[in-house]
Amino acid sequence: MTATETERSGARPSAGAEPTQRADGGGSRAKLVVVGNGMSGARALEEILARGGGELFEITVFGDEPYGNYNRILLSEVLAQAAGEVVDDADDDLFLNPVDWYAENGITLHAGVRIVRIDRHAKVVLGDDGSVTGYDTLVLATGSRSFFPPMDGMWASRTELTSGVFGFRSLDDAHGMLAHIREHRTAVVIGGGLLGLEAAAGLQAHGVTVHVVHPTEVLMNQQLEAEASTVLRSKLEDLGMHLHLGVRTNEILVSDGAVAGVRFTDGSDLPCDMVVVTAGIRPNIGLAMVSGLETQRAIVVDDRMRSVDDDSIFVVGECAQHRGEVYGVVGPLWEQAEVLADVVTGANPDAEYHGSRLATKLKVAGVDVAQMGVKGPERATDEFVRFSETGRGVHQTVIIRDGTLIGATLVGDVSKVAALTQAFDSRSALPEERVKLLFDLGSADDAASAADLPDETQICHCNGVSKGDLVACVADGAGSVSACMGATRAGKGCGSCKGLVTEVVEAALGGAGAVDPADSYYVPAIPLDKPTLMAEIRSRGLTSVSAVFEALAPDGRDHVGSKMGLTALLRMMWPDEFVDERDGRFINDRVHANIQRDGTFSVVPRMSGGVTTPDQLRRIADVAEKHDIPMVKLTGGQRIDLLGVPKEKLQEVWADLDMPSGWAYGKSFRTVKTCVGTDFCRFGLGDSTRLGIDLEERYKGIEGPAKMKLAVSGCPRNCAESMVKDVGIVAVEGGRWQIYVGGAAGATIRQGDVLATVDSHEEAVRITGRFLQYYREQANWLERTYDFVPRMGLDHLIAVVVDDVEGIATDLDARMQEAVDAYVDPWAADQQEATPGQFHDALPMVPLPQVPVRS
Repeated sequence: MTATETERSGARPSAGAEPTQRADGGGSRAKLVVVGNGMSGARALEEILARGGGELFEITVFGDEPYGNYNRILLSEVLAQAAGEVVDDADDDLFLNPVDWYAENGITLHAGVRIVRIDRHAKVVLGDDGSVTGYDTLVLATGSRSFFPPMDGMWASRTELTSGVFGFRSLDDAHGMLAHIREHRTAVVIGGGLLGLEAAAGLQAHGVTVHVVHPTEVLMNQQLEAEASTVLRSKLEDLGMHLHLGVRTNEILVSDGAVAGVRFTDGSDLPCDMVVVTAGIRPNIGLAMVSGLETQRAIVVDDRMRSVDDDSIFVVGECAQHRGEVYGVVGPLWEQAEVLADVVTGANPDAEYHGSRLATKLKVAGVDVAQMGVKGPERATDEFVRFSETGRGVHQTVIIRDGTLIGATLVGDVSKVAALTQAFDSRSALPEERVKLLFDLGSADDAASAADLPDETQICHCNGVSKGDLVACVADGAGSVSACMGATRAGKGCGSCKGLVTEVVEAALGGAGAVDPADSYYVPAIPLDKPTLMAEIRSRGLTSVSAVFEALAPDGRDHVGSKMGLTALLRMMWPDEFVDERDGRFINDRVHANIQRDGTFSVVPRMSGGVTTPDQLRRIADVAEKHDIPMVKLTGGQRIDLLGVPKEKLQEVWADLDMPSGWAYGKSFRTVKTCVGTDFCRFGLGDSTRLGIDLEERYKGIEGPAKMKLAVSGCPRNCAESMVKDVGIVAVEGGRWQIYVGGAAGATIRQGDVLATVDSHEEAVRITGRFLQYYREQANWLERTYDFVPRMGLDHLIAVVVDDVEGIATDLDARMQEAVDAYVDPWAADQQEATPGQFHDALPMVPLPQVPVRS
């Protein structure tokens, strides 16, 4: 807006500041009407309800379609399902808010009713069913429609398309195409954008021959530049899709009232019996135009999402034009909905929307594509990093201006999209070697393959294993990567070299190594993978390590190296019935402290969320002085570590501290690091300290396959380093929390993946617990989340943990609750020795007589 417009905007009374006051002075609840029941309208409605809108407003919703609110993004999946199978309103995957949801929230839904006019003076909306509905606040979310370019043969009448011609915008469109392809086998898709390629892939899944016609040489030209499009084209053609680029269609050929083909501008014809038009979309602004609202490309709004003509009318989604921009992807629409809800409900009457930076990650006909910012360099000073591997279908570019990432495009390989998106959104500092934005560069010669490395190259620094050692191991008969790792201990330290170890061994074997069945065993002594092992344990009721060995190990033999893994597994499976055999624990777990290199131990009391009190600090100081603790150190997890405690003094130290265990020693839930959040920070968006404390108090000491470190940050500045934790939670705008999983900041560096964005503190706690329980049940022994998450796949984890596609969420929550209920503080439980000598050395530590030395 211009300065004049800004001043006028700021002078206007804020709509929504008094949401309970009726415009006509009557009633206790104002009338809120939402026109449009698509994704934007429903999202705005959800945001309004989340801010108490159900108590503030009498809400009425009008939608053109006779359904509840569904996810249009999934229409391509609907199209790819069994031909003719119709999705109904009970489909939980497709429908975000089924019809019943509206009644449950006290909302009146008029499904299948179109609003044809707004009487702004009388403050009523008029429906095509003859209804007249009053409003105090009106939300327009009319979305957009398929654009049908002028073309002979397109229309059978003024309102009906020729038989066999379809748009691809609604559920009815998808159902119509599914019914049509039962007897028709050749389709032309006009438009090679995202929607067109998704429609083509959906039709191709039914064996339909698909031709995609696009007027430019660049597929998805809104998102991709020419070289990226070329790579995508190659991938799609490999999948059997016929692409006609740089070609325009000017006529649909009709025979006996139905599609018979298409004719191009060069006069050539392409026979077909079905045409899908995906030539773009147009905002639905007809209602606004006939009602006297300002429209250009869409309905013009100010920074508070209000029509510039009427303070009582708000606009959201694809029908809104803000500062000249009209957005067609969900991210900006969600941001608009939050601002609208803040203003309408009075939760934040001064909330403003300032536009969005676009970053999208898509799967186009099975090909991964991500794009953010500009598509290519625009200035002579822009840095441009490009990698293209057409044969593998990979194309990656990044554009940097003044040290800031301003654009990136990834096709085929989007493994770096999370880190790039973070850099793009936060404008954070970038590595000096720009290529590191796209690739992980190893410490060995980055340009060389594993086969080219000299034999003296150190592969595993932890255990001093060279390439020559691994090659020699293969020459001695080792036939798999795991066999070489077992023989040389390469990769058995920090684990960061495992990828390079695999490359070296496979190169030495002349290709992929033989699969070692033992690779899938949960522990070496039991020849079963984890799911099978757990099933056997449950079916046989095995509650002790010795019972597992007796029943499942070959010849019933014990195996020292398997005891710790089995102990952790059984304690997870049987929180109450587990029979504790102390010889199955590592020394740290036997004495509940972390052994140090000199044989002493470190004691770390719990300080949930890094918060302590003067009394606790005095106690720690007194204990350190009383027991001559040689070092008192602050940890990276915001706690205090007492280092150098002799084994025999552990019980005394615990008793004098009178604080709970911080579990700094086990394969367990460790700590939750926090920033100060909203209490003191000027930038805080969420109470990270409270959330961190609640997480740590609930899940304290929960055991797992490996240690679990967490953090909560009160804003995307991420002072608690949440994005590089096993689970990290970051507060974002609108009172929401983003949950990251699988991060690491040790020997392995990995930014976590976004598992979910939730709307409440309680939901963050619940989803975190559910993920941790799934990790506990599915991860391999000693497998950290930064390996577990990529192995399982982020999409799978979201489907199971967040979307509950397997129907096990309730069971996961219940099993986690059992573990929480069974928690016992080990420092309190072991004030008396559980086994003889538990807190004493095997040898008497007394001075021995000195033997005289002969001269």
